[in-house]
Amino acid sequence: MIEPAPQSTHRIQGIERIASPSPHMTWIVYILECADGSLYTGITNDLARRLRAHASGRGAKYTKRRGPFTVRYTERLDSKGAALQREAAIKSLDRTAKHALLAAAP
Repeated sequence: MIEPAPQSTHRIQGIERIASPSPHMTWIVYILECADGSLYTGITNDLARRLRAHASGRGAKYTKRRGPFTVRYTERLDSKGAALQREAAIKSLDRTAKHALLAAAP
């Protein structure tokens, strides 16, 4: 049985309030193709924001000087844990298997 997330207490200008658990959030595993042809795999809950960060050089050390980027693959998952597991599984693939994944994507 999965237990609900505990409620947290926050103080705002001396007033205490109870914050409800965060609403259901979708996580996205994505693969970018960099200008040099390399592939970068990551996760986010806001793809547009994350792509802006990559484009500005703040997204990841790996992508800092490898732009521009093309989003080649996205996959939506229901939890951060599931997204992290999927990201790790994709990162463990060799280049040929990653390109097969990209070719099979709609």
